[in-house]
Amino acid sequence: MGADVLRYRGALAALLMLVSPPVFCRVILPIYDEKSMTSACEVGLESVKRGMVEMEALSPKAGSAAVFSIWNDFEIELEDVVEHAYLTSSVHTDAKTRAAAEACKLQYDKFSTELYQNEKLYRLLAALKPADLIDRQLKRDLLEKFEDGGVSLPSEKRERARQIFQKLELLRQEYERNVQENKARLDFTSEEMKGLPQSYVENAKKNEKGAYLLGFDYPDYLPFMANADDELARKRYYIAFTNRGTAKNLEAMKEIASLRKDLANLYGLPSYSRFATRRLMAKDPQTVRKFLDEVKAAVNVGEARELAEMRELKAKLTGKRIDEVKVNRWDVSYYQEKIRKARFNIDQEALRKYFPVQGAIDYILRVSSELYGLKFRRGYVPLWQEDVLYYDVLDGKTGKYRGGVYLDLYPRDGKYKHAAAFPVRGASRLAKRTPISVLVANFNREGLTQQEMETLLHEFGHILHGVMSTTRYVAHAGTNVERDFVEAPSQMFEEWGRRPEALALLRKVCSECPVMDKGLIKRLDEARKYGAGVHYSRQHHLASFDQAMTSKNPGDPLETWNRMEDASSLGHVEGTLGPSAFFPNINHYGARYYGYMWSEVMALDMLSVYGDNIMNPTVGRQFRSIILANGGQESAKSMVRRFLGREPNSGAFFAEITGKR
Repeated sequence: MGADVLRYRGALAALLMLVSPPVFCRVILPIYDEKSMTSACEVGLESVKRGMVEMEALSPKAGSAAVFSIWNDFEIELEDVVEHAYLTSSVHTDAKTRAAAEACKLQYDKFSTELYQNEKLYRLLAALKPADLIDRQLKRDLLEKFEDGGVSLPSEKRERARQIFQKLELLRQEYERNVQENKARLDFTSEEMKGLPQSYVENAKKNEKGAYLLGFDYPDYLPFMANADDELARKRYYIAFTNRGTAKNLEAMKEIASLRKDLANLYGLPSYSRFATRRLMAKDPQTVRKFLDEVKAAVNVGEARELAEMRELKAKLTGKRIDEVKVNRWDVSYYQEKIRKARFNIDQEALRKYFPVQGAIDYILRVSSELYGLKFRRGYVPLWQEDVLYYDVLDGKTGKYRGGVYLDLYPRDGKYKHAAAFPVRGASRLAKRTPISVLVANFNREGLTQQEMETLLHEFGHILHGVMSTTRYVAHAGTNVERDFVEAPSQMFEEWGRRPEALALLRKVCSECPVMDKGLIKRLDEARKYGAGVHYSRQHHLASFDQAMTSKNPGDPLETWNRMEDASSLGHVEGTLGPSAFFPNINHYGARYYGYMWSEVMALDMLSVYGDNIMNPTVGRQFRSIILANGGQESAKSMVRRFLGREPNSGAFFAEITGKR
């Protein structure tokens, strides 16, 4: 059969096209309600089920180009169902619609397991002779996906794997829902609000008795922990925030850990960590442990110094002897902020005027345009919530439509509580498919702090990875790379919030923004470096806990967490349910949380190519063509080596985590 056979373009994909002649062909996302979400899911899944049956009749004699073209169309239909469901379940304003999207994800997960246990398709792919390196990479990736899905297992083990995959998806949804749907509010008196910015106090909601009501959204929580003078109030908020996932999530984690271990054992592997890392850059848990040991050794001194400084300041401000005070977890943000103000003359809340939200967006779009040869044009399309922004992404020279970006930036009830980029539509040159990415965050409407600006840059780095992808196949589009490399391009983009040659553009797009001179930028960078010891020690803790829960003997999650916190410099806070809310994407991060720091090794090393000018468009275009455009159709190690012109090294990373970069 030829490449013109079995072209899957299902009903959903057709509905997404909105033509605006003669400028470009724009693609927009469908906005669902409960009924249309359910209907779209049913129609889409029935279509891909038929497609799977039809593909079983294909012969390897058709050639890899023909078969992979058909497979590509098939994966596009899958993506048009499931990625929209993932987004809808995370951002839709209606709880019933979110529930319908979650139900759709469960149906997809069930079909996905069936797909990757399909022996006929596995044999078809295994028999193909790739025409080139990209086809070879796709064949390797697909065979690994089928093998990880259980296709090579005996029938009884295959059935058990199917049950495990479905149960894991149920538990993942339950875990995320317990955090996302928690609408609890804490009440604080006027006395407990002392130290907070006036604008924060004025914007806080009150109950009928005049008490201030604060919830678990970041714009409520983070400024409070950094500025509230009342230690007992900070402690109360810290414990409630830490426990917001509730004890239900601890039970979910325990079951997840047990199921993952069972899954690994089905494959004859000793642990889920071994199962997960064997496909990544690190390759095995031993390499991960060695890396984490090196991180801990590097940050120990810095962490001890920072905690000693905070303890000294706490003793001074409370009028106690230094041996009478202890720095607690609810103290860290507060005393770090005090030290940054005193030592570097940096007040994070005061920085909001430098980074008004729209000004920050315009700045990031300007930087992206100059570096990568793009143009962003505000578009007005159907939205799931009135505050969401949409931009067309165009080629800077030709004006040709390249893709679309949605920005959903402010908190609301029922919305995803963290910051993330959703790659809802991957690129494919073969299918002439343009990408769409959605940035979801929970920012303060008054403007951004330095840390929040870096978060916005980080997530937009993921967005750029999606919309600048020019991969042949959708399976390789954008962030479909090794999980311990996927954060590298976004971590790199944080640097554009620190360098004067880049930040000079801020005034060009934001006339009302105060001037950010080189002195302020230098102090900002010094303030950013302060706290590296405590920060990376915490990252080490999270990654080590993740490895422990995916080891040969995971144990009870709360007991494991408490034991590890007890051994840390800051100790364990009695009454907290530590991991009940720290892992919103628990099913995605299993055994791979170390990837945040592993990716940063690559990110900081790749920044060296820019030298003293990160606005160098020549290097920007090179990064775009080698890293961003290629997605996962080339291994991460190979791409990094080509971009650097040498083997990567970890020197810049260890300088960063010790505050010396």
